[in-house]
Amino acid sequence: MKPLSGKIALVTGASRGVGKGIALGLGEAGATVYITGRTVTEGAGAGRLPGTIHSTAAEVTALGGVGIAVQCDHTDDGQVAALFEKIQAEQERLDLLVNNVWGGYEHFYDGTEFWFEKGFWDAPPSRWDQAFQSGIRAHYVASTFAAKMMITQQAGLIVNTSYFAAQKNDAGVVYGVAKAATDRLAATMAHDLHDHNVAVISLYPGLVRTESVMRAAEHFDLSNSESPQFIGRAVAALAGDSNIMEKTGQICVAAQVALDYGFTDVDGTQPRPLTVDEA
Repeated sequence: MKPLSGKIALVTGASRGVGKGIALGLGEAGATVYITGRTVTEGAGAGRLPGTIHSTAAEVTALGGVGIAVQCDHTDDGQVAALFEKIQAEQERLDLLVNNVWGGYEHFYDGTEFWFEKGFWDAPPSRWDQAFQSGIRAHYVASTFAAKMMITQQAGLIVNTSYFAAQKNDAGVVYGVAKAATDRLAATMAHDLHDHNVAVISLYPGLVRTESVMRAAEHFDLSNSESPQFIGRAVAALAGDSNIMEKTGQICVAAQVALDYGFTDVDGTQPRPLTVDEA
């Protein structure tokens, strides 16, 4: 029996990257995984990177779970409401929400000459709006819908993918503030949901071998890197922990989760947990 067999999960922003890896890790553990994103045609996504919600769903199913693709723009509250109505109608429950959808990277692909920026004063205000509209607000809105379902169940887990940038002063103003907001969102939601037996956690990946990272692999030291699916294994381990409420409101580092729960990356390696200074 797979540990998450019968569990219903939603991973937002899972056409590619960390979101896709999380979906695969949950599928490997036997979960039914709803996969959202905007990309439904190969090559039409951000930066022409590979991946669609449908290809992710197929890979989830091939790994032993059930992948269900739902096109959703998480900046559109109506689409988000329809998504949760669909999950309620089809499954009547939701055990896990992974808030992974993110905005704010558009300047890597939209022609903005960000490499000439000396500091935040040179960046367009739209950079802030993208991170907080497509990221923080999207997490908040999805969590409000998920919380209503989980409170009824008196059980559930919400995971926000975040990063060490939340604790660093040199990560860039928009990115650092947005990730700090992601962590505070988790901590304050955890407080409100504690008495309903719903846990909320921020999860920090290390250096992940996403499609965009591998496109520029020559610029990275990949010796202690992680596959996207490794992050999924971390989420699966947390979702399968019957004592998860002991961790609610906390920040978890994926590589430390692997050590604590006893799993490795897909290639058998054991990535070392980073510190804030190393990230």
